[in-house]
Amino acid sequence: MKRRRMNRGKNSGAPKWMVTYSDMITLILVFFILLFSMSQIDSTKFEAISDSFRNRMILDFYPSSIPMEHPSENSAQMANKDIQKEMKSAKFINEMKSKQENSLDKLMKDVKGYLDKNDLNNVISANRTERGVVLVLQESILFDTAKADILDPGKEFLEKIGSLLAELPNNVRVEGHTDSRPIASYTYPSNWELSGARASSVTRYLINNHDLDVARFSIAGYGDTNPVEPNTTGENMSKNRRVEIVILEDGEGSNVD
Repeated sequence: MKRRRMNRGKNSGAPKWMVTYSDMITLILVFFILLFSMSQIDSTKFEAISDSFRNRMILDFYPSSIPMEHPSENSAQMANKDIQKEMKSAKFINEMKSKQENSLDKLMKDVKGYLDKNDLNNVISANRTERGVVLVLQESILFDTAKADILDPGKEFLEKIGSLLAELPNNVRVEGHTDSRPIASYTYPSNWELSGARASSVTRYLINNHDLDVARFSIAGYGDTNPVEPNTTGENMSKNRRVEIVILEDGEGSNVD
């Protein structure tokens, strides 16, 4: 009796490993498609960001330019606001400068009028600077050579200057200056000490004799570092030996009768 041969069916389709491989390839493809879709540039958003950087206002006026419906229009509005602010700031600065100049003009006019009234123009000169009005007193009317003690004739002029300062609200800076000749005495080892001592003597006299507020005053000794003329002749050196009383431009409504 013959055995029947069993017909075993042949496997059909792809191997099992290929199914897994196909799934993996499909997932990778989907992943890269997602990446590609996310990398697409929105032209509206891109223009909004570009306009923001061009106007330099992205950090000042809005935290993000992307959600804006009309970024270009909004950027232009912000730019106009920025320009208006700058114009207002410039206007304010100009007004302050004009006010300061008017105040200095009035201060200078008051001081000149006082010097004319008291016949002080021959011994005291007045100049206007950015700091205020500067009264210049030469050494010859205030001190002996290499000394810081005020002479009696100089006290007469300081009395009048003290009366002037008593009628003004401005702060005052007293500055001492010398020529370039070296000095090396026991009291004043250099021109620095001499110029500082002279400024201090003038300040002390003004405060003590006219009951002026100490807080209004400051002093400085420049030695020979700020000459008005080259120290080449005796005449020039005499001009450099001086005390300057600077009436600072820091008070309002200065009036001198």
